[in-house]
Amino acid sequence: MTADRQPLLHDSVVALAAPTQAWSAADGRMHAPIHGIYHSETRVIRGLDLTVEGERLESLSSAVRGATQVSFSGLARGIDDGGADPRVRLDVVRTTEPGAVSDALVLSTALAEPLTTTLRIVLTPDFQELPVVKSGRGSGGDAFFVEESDNEGGVHLAGGTVSAAVSATAGAGVPAPPEILVDDATGDIHLVWQVTLPPRGAAELGWRIEMHDTAAVVGPARGHAEWRDASVLADDSRLTRWAERALDDLDALRMTTAARPDDTFLAAGAPWFFTLFGRDSLWAARLLLPFGTELAASTLRVLASMQGTVTDPETAEQPGKIMHELRPSTLEIPGEGISLPPLYFGTIDATPLWIVLLHDAWRWGMPDDEVRALLPTLLAALEWMRDHGDSDEDGFLEYVDLTGHGLANQGWKDSGDSVQWRDGTLATGPIALCEVQGYAYEAAVGAAALLDHLGEPGGDEWRAWAADLADRFRASFWVESPIGRYPAIALDAEKRPVDTLTSNIGHLLATGLLSAGEEEEIARLLVSPLMSSGFGLRTMSTDSGGYWPLSYHGGSVWAHDTAIAVSGLSRAGFAAEAATLGRGLLAAAEAFAYRMPELHSGDSALVTPAPAPYPAACRPQAWSAAAAVAVAAASVGLRAPETPGAAPSVRGLADPSLGGVSLSGVRSAGRPFRVSAVPSAAPTVEPL
Repeated sequence: MTADRQPLLHDSVVALAAPTQAWSAADGRMHAPIHGIYHSETRVIRGLDLTVEGERLESLSSAVRGATQVSFSGLARGIDDGGADPRVRLDVVRTTEPGAVSDALVLSTALAEPLTTTLRIVLTPDFQELPVVKSGRGSGGDAFFVEESDNEGGVHLAGGTVSAAVSATAGAGVPAPPEILVDDATGDIHLVWQVTLPPRGAAELGWRIEMHDTAAVVGPARGHAEWRDASVLADDSRLTRWAERALDDLDALRMTTAARPDDTFLAAGAPWFFTLFGRDSLWAARLLLPFGTELAASTLRVLASMQGTVTDPETAEQPGKIMHELRPSTLEIPGEGISLPPLYFGTIDATPLWIVLLHDAWRWGMPDDEVRALLPTLLAALEWMRDHGDSDEDGFLEYVDLTGHGLANQGWKDSGDSVQWRDGTLATGPIALCEVQGYAYEAAVGAAALLDHLGEPGGDEWRAWAADLADRFRASFWVESPIGRYPAIALDAEKRPVDTLTSNIGHLLATGLLSAGEEEEIARLLVSPLMSSGFGLRTMSTDSGGYWPLSYHGGSVWAHDTAIAVSGLSRAGFAAEAATLGRGLLAAAEAFAYRMPELHSGDSALVTPAPAPYPAACRPQAWSAAAAVAVAAASVGLRAPETPGAAPSVRGLADPSLGGVSLSGVRSAGRPFRVSAVPSAAPTVEPL
């Protein structure tokens, strides 16, 4: 029997506008396991087939026209004259909006004679829940009904909490309105146009589906992205093109919760994570801070509104804790034994990352009144780090799933095999991750600065707490090995340092937890052939027992992970090392047409001209897209203002091979700047 398999994504095309997405083949058809039209947590349509005179088109090309739009071109050779030049073609522009997907079609001919033909689109409804699609367990979800409309000839369909309406239009060259027929046996919807083309003429037609989910807990954001006027211009056009694509994708990932429709956050990614994730949304907002604080502030507020208040092992909630994931109902992951409640708190790092983002947003000019309004959340989050995050009072933040059906690993590497010993065996929990201690240190020091600024007590207490954490970390985490000294990925249940060399150590840079000498040892290892693939930073070193270039967290490359290391290297003064990893990401971005996937293979650039795609990787993904901004900022040595709200500082070009680099629309306290750096000249910061 064939096992259920997660759908592969790497060769499919997507147009998205959260909470809606349309996945298809390169010819526009929908027929593979991932394909379909999704809204909220439901795949509404799983199949789309198009024929002209009963024959499918021969695909000519496809093109991404932005996050929300793709185009397809095909040849209708069955009604052509048989000559060498194709003379009948169909062009389709597919557009996704929040709650709707539409196709605009143009059938055109270069024949000298009139042409009459039938164009048919068949839509197959599905109404399957997203987690079931992800599990690969086939199609056919909730029972649904399809009925013809009495007024405008459209069709209404519904399943569970989702309803939809399908309509069709006819323009020039289509003498009669389209027919919309429902197959009573299958539920398939047939859209049929009788088309008459004059010699060298064209016909325009189209169809549209509009969808609504009454149970949705998240929805589309209002207004425009604050980075809509931001841009990155570089002599190396790869950086420009990556940033342009990334900012467009990030706009399409903006969402709000139903409870707080005015506070925007970034959905984690397509297709599986069109919702609020504490860690993902915080990191994406942090990487985007050079282009404004509005997203950061609203992300902080929406997470503050869900901050834990009680102790509940089933949801992993604790007082002061920041949530992990929001869903409309219990998330059941078939075949994996995972069942997560609608509001789940199973994350060890979201709480310190919330504090770090608040501090960094303040440095970039988040207004004092907005910062002060979040003071109760800040104090509760600090208390969680001290009283609950450190569950066994050993001075470190650690996690363990107490339910047996939650996430076994609760850091950013949350797969079941992500914390391994050097020989490939799995570590047992409770687990204290190295990077989480860095986040906690940075959070405590940053919170102390905020408390001082707001005239509140407690700053000295948290600075002392951070100093103690640094001493304990230095005594417990460091591994001595033939390749050098480095922090273990984690401490296991017996407080032993788990000795695998991983990318987690890159997150420690510039947190303040390490000495300058310790940061230098880490910087050297990060750019070594063990860790640097030439396409970014591997999640695990090649000499580890569990290494595999296509392992989710055991040898692959994640764009955001590399970008965090690039940013840390830059802030810690290791410009050359930051440039090495940044160049790797540029090479990868070019290979993936500048839409960086969630992750890609850890194959070496010395043996392959392009990294292999991780076939189930999400794309676009918020923190992978935001990595472009982090790399651009590091390329000019951009720093947050020394004084909150003042002009940003720029250290200069980190990588002369990039040529000149300019970031326009950098914002401090809402004021726009252009920061620029060129080889052999002083960098500039200009108000706009």
